[in-house]
Amino acid sequence: MAIAEINKRYSLLAEDSCCLSCGGAINHSKINPGDICVDLGSGRGTDAMRMAEKCAPTGMAYGIDISDGMIEKATKNAQKLGIENIEFKKAALENLPLDNNSVDIIISNCTINHATNKQQVWNEIYRALKPGGRFVVSDIYATTPVPAMYKSNAEAIAECWAGADTREVYLQTLANAGFTAVNIIEESVPYAKGEIEVCSFTIAAFKPQKTCCCS
Repeated sequence: MAIAEINKRYSLLAEDSCCLSCGGAINHSKINPGDICVDLGSGRGTDAMRMAEKCAPTGMAYGIDISDGMIEKATKNAQKLGIENIEFKKAALENLPLDNNSVDIIISNCTINHATNKQQVWNEIYRALKPGGRFVVSDIYATTPVPAMYKSNAEAIAECWAGADTREVYLQTLANAGFTAVNIIEESVPYAKGEIEVCSFTIAAFKPQKTCCCS
């Protein structure tokens, strides 16, 4: 099962210093004091803690991760730095522990490609964002469809490549969730990862504001 393999892999990496990112979503997040912020796949907590500092004193940051080791490490890191307006929660991306229309900004860095049901992940992001709220996500996409033999390989998915969708499928998933006018902020040239070729990109969009149907 991919989730178990992801938990195992990233719990082992919790004490490592290796880079686990594929972009700079946090650098484009434009967080304001008072914002409610969420980092999906928060890892050791670095980006979530940066969000907490930017949204202080009245805002709150949440880091969500499936790895027990990462949740433990991130919590210790925040406590060590004395950051109080932050909380780390263990949850699957497909079932976010967030209320409807409650979040100002969601970021994620090289995480959503791990998800088994990516449409459900983006549906959850849309559900949790306030009208006018936004996401900034850095992730990878495959330049050609990933062969089925790798798509079903839990270890290869955990290694952050076999779960990648193509660019077309990725953007269609966002549209299906309700996001329009997706902005591609950064996009890399193709590069080899695992047994396939991928590109990294950073994308952003707003949840549409509610419109009045009154006449």
